[in-house]
Amino acid sequence: MSNYASFNLTNQKISNILVAIDGSEHSFKAAEYAIDLAKSFGAHLYAVTVTYIPASENLSQKDVINKSLIEDNIDNNDRKDAGKWFESFTQNAKENDIQLKTELINSARSVDYVILEYAERQKIDLIMVGTRGRTGFKKLLLGSIASSIVTYAHCPVMVVK
Repeated sequence: MSNYASFNLTNQKISNILVAIDGSEHSFKAAEYAIDLAKSFGAHLYAVTVTYIPASENLSQKDVINKSLIEDNIDNNDRKDAGKWFESFTQNAKENDIQLKTELINSARSVDYVILEYAERQKIDLIMVGTRGRTGFKKLLLGSIASSIVTYAHCPVMVVK
């Protein structure tokens, strides 16, 4: 029997889960998986959005996701759906007694570097990302970024499509 066959995720210590959210369908799916895993493990959940927007704009994470959708010319109904999704996501975490920290990280550095640095600083045990992110205005989390995170992360990474 191979070593992989005996691997059991429930024996792993996962206390902190990081999910990167950029407003894309793939990132929303990753976030939903992250909620389920955080509940199963009793883990803290960190939801981050990385972008470069001047701090003087003083936007929330939800506002940045909606701004990204607007500048990608996503129709108003989809923007409203994303806003509702974000509210539902935070409510779902609260209802399941999951400690959720949402954070907008504003940086001029590459998105993958910022996510990896944040994960190390917060002692993240599992990073969750979508396979592809937004392809327009902000390019917050792209396939190449997910690939970089998988390659350079200090911890396991789950890629959700």
